[in-house]
Amino acid sequence: MENAISIRNLDKTYAGTKKSPPKKALDDVSLDIPKGSIFGLLGPNGAGKSTLINIMAGLVVKTSGEVTVWNSNIDENMRQAKASIGIVPQEINYDPFFTPAKLLDIQAGLYGVPAKERRTMELLKLVGLEDKAEAYTRSLSGGMRRRLMVAKAMVHNPPILVLDEPTAGVDVQLRQDLWRNVKELNRNGVTILLTTHYLEEAEEMCDQIAIINHGKIIANESKEKILARIDTKEIKFRLDRDLAGIPKRLQKYNVEREGKRTLTIRYSPEEHFIGEFIEILRKDGYEIADISTDDSNLEDVFLQMTNSSAA
Repeated sequence: MENAISIRNLDKTYAGTKKSPPKKALDDVSLDIPKGSIFGLLGPNGAGKSTLINIMAGLVVKTSGEVTVWNSNIDENMRQAKASIGIVPQEINYDPFFTPAKLLDIQAGLYGVPAKERRTMELLKLVGLEDKAEAYTRSLSGGMRRRLMVAKAMVHNPPILVLDEPTAGVDVQLRQDLWRNVKELNRNGVTILLTTHYLEEAEEMCDQIAIINHGKIIANESKEKILARIDTKEIKFRLDRDLAGIPKRLQKYNVEREGKRTLTIRYSPEEHFIGEFIEILRKDGYEIADISTDDSNLEDVFLQMTNSSAA
């Protein structure tokens, strides 16, 4: 599969001052983002996410390495590379005295898009703001302003859209609305690079996820493979009668009793099978009324990997 963005051995060191030493923000980062994907870039504050995005956007000068954006090397053709990316920043920036339609027209003009080629109403419809086209931007809700930022980033029809913490401070309903907008853009062929602190957002949206910590990429795999990295799973058994205690043959496992009839067992899928626990319970005379499992989620993986990389 062709890559929308290709990064090789990227380093960035910020110069120090008299009061502080030089700061290495990116350390030998190599990354491929496939065309047509929704790619998640996760990491704690200060991990290097914003530095990486700003280098691609031409806002920060790299120390060394290569970055290619939509087949344009940023050292050889930064102008074309920048034209291939639309960035939705974490901070909402807009002129409160312009309408959404006017803002998009001005932004398109800044990118040199001829008037007859501008897609103002098409973009407003895409983000669900066509009925607000002539309203003052200051009258829009926070969620609407977020969606307007997405439209603003798309005025020059870039094949890549970078979303930097796009739903920070947005309520659950508005976040889901924005997810739908982004998925629609992706269905229309736009490659999405998403940075977020909301791990459920990455789990819901992304095809592939990279985790960066202390300037290094510590994981870069499909969402399914990353979720499979977690060491433990949890299973609950609700039994047909009250328990006097934890059955003796289960006591060697990581077992807790919840209430009178429920046992919770945490186990490694590589070491144990669910059938082992079922067989023990049945031999002890219990019937299983219900079984529920709690699979690993991205938050478990993220904490496990960032903690281990910091050690």
